[in-house]
Amino acid sequence: MVAKNAGLPATPADLIDVDEVVGAYYDVVPDPSVPEQRVIFGTSGHRGSSLKTSFNEAHIVAISQAIAEYRKAAGVDGPLYIGRDTHALSLPAWKTAIEVLVANGVTVCIDSRDDFTPTPVVSQAILTHNRAADGTQRFEGPGLADGIVVTPSHNPPTDGGFKYDPVTGGPAPADVTNAIANRANELLGDFRNVKRVPFEQAVKSEFVKRFDYREHYVDDLKNVIDFDVIRDSGVRLGIDPLGGASVNYWPLINEKYGLNIGVIRPEVDPTWRFMTIDHDGKIRMDPSSQYAMKGLVDALNAGAWDKYDLVGGTDPDADRHGIVCPNWGVMNPNHYLAVCVEYLFGGNRPDWPEHTGVGKTLVSSSLIDRVAASIGAPVVEVPVGFKWFVDPLFTGEIAFGGEESSGMSFLRFNGRVWTTDKDGIIPDLLAAEITGKTGKNPAQLHQEQVDRFGESWYSRIDTPTTLEQKQKFAKLDASDVTATKLGGEPIEQILTKAPGNDAPIGGIKVVTKDNWFAARPSGTENIYKVYAESFVSPETLDSVLTEATEVVDKALGE
Repeated sequence: MVAKNAGLPATPADLIDVDEVVGAYYDVVPDPSVPEQRVIFGTSGHRGSSLKTSFNEAHIVAISQAIAEYRKAAGVDGPLYIGRDTHALSLPAWKTAIEVLVANGVTVCIDSRDDFTPTPVVSQAILTHNRAADGTQRFEGPGLADGIVVTPSHNPPTDGGFKYDPVTGGPAPADVTNAIANRANELLGDFRNVKRVPFEQAVKSEFVKRFDYREHYVDDLKNVIDFDVIRDSGVRLGIDPLGGASVNYWPLINEKYGLNIGVIRPEVDPTWRFMTIDHDGKIRMDPSSQYAMKGLVDALNAGAWDKYDLVGGTDPDADRHGIVCPNWGVMNPNHYLAVCVEYLFGGNRPDWPEHTGVGKTLVSSSLIDRVAASIGAPVVEVPVGFKWFVDPLFTGEIAFGGEESSGMSFLRFNGRVWTTDKDGIIPDLLAAEITGKTGKNPAQLHQEQVDRFGESWYSRIDTPTTLEQKQKFAKLDASDVTATKLGGEPIEQILTKAPGNDAPIGGIKVVTKDNWFAARPSGTENIYKVYAESFVSPETLDSVLTEATEVVDKALGE
């Protein structure tokens, strides 16, 4: 259900008290016996709020110590690259982590400008450090680097987040995060006894190194994006960093490659007072949300389109993208993924590995499957979470990995890995490359795909749930689904494992010829999500969503 104030400008009542949020980080101490106050790693690290006693100094002390112990046991003795976004809790958590890591003798690379550092920039730095002389990636041996990004991604301003990237440069797999979380929870109740070095002393120590993340990343972009096409075509690209960590990267990209990029709203404000309210009544910096982006779209429609041919957006840690086109608005992330697949695999990356595939999460649109089939690209469908793309990107099994939640990365021109975490910067630049090369913006190209492959309607519904119900999802089986039809069509598949890698999906997916739904619990919030798509009609989509809820409730014993 969409909140009444969705799409409206934020009011003073919607804004956080920054001092209160930061004060609670230091003052409030979690109780390890309360499940909601323990360390819980979801699909993208530990997230929570200081006001809810789920993201406090104690959590970060414990997690940082657990990471220091894990990397030592794993033989990781190179530098740890650490980045942070613009959330109010990110700076204090970043400082806490450095205090603990330095006390453990870990060499930490911080930004040389004391600037924000996006998620993909940390991934790219790790992978570059770990690359062998012949261009291959090293996963074993001395001097390997790993990283931490302090960010809750696009979550509301009250929230904090903390994620660990091992030597692979992408989100840590479950066995790693489980080990870190378990150890952190052992330390949580006794966090004051974890050794730390005061920040002002730590940051001046031999263990803290200054690293120019921005120059390192921006200079390397030429190996993944065709800037000649963008520059020669004269495409005018607007960028809204949504008050996030990419804000100071775009001017350098513009200058270095001689482009025509205009940064819209270069303001950084931890209250995000300039946002419009998202679908659920909260401030959420999601560049793919029509509600969160409504203020920008309204400004563009009021005359700002005179300056731009298309506009891109990134979220606070720049791991998500959003594409806005004239006479269209914010593109559905699924639609843009399908456009990218056809462009990238359609002859515009000739040096990519032969027979490489398209990586998609099982809740992404089936339009991607239809497009991929038309150009002979195999599809590798995996569970939700970008971590499932890490290994396939290294091996070349896939050259592109995309999520329905507007996350993607793809290989360099030479077929080597770019990042193994989501990169929200390169999809915005790719939109300009696509427009420059084809003469059509991504929304126009999507409409051409609809004409060829059919129109689909896609939706996601979030439903409050409990920890107990979330645990039940992991035990769901095909036999729990007794329905034989979905949206009026016979059910063809009932999946509890992803077809691309046979990994458990933590929920269930039901498929017919032209309809499907998938249900799974959130890894970071007490909700379960139902995703659905129909190639028949909006009314059929509504029916699929209703039937899906009934199936889930029955399977969970509700």
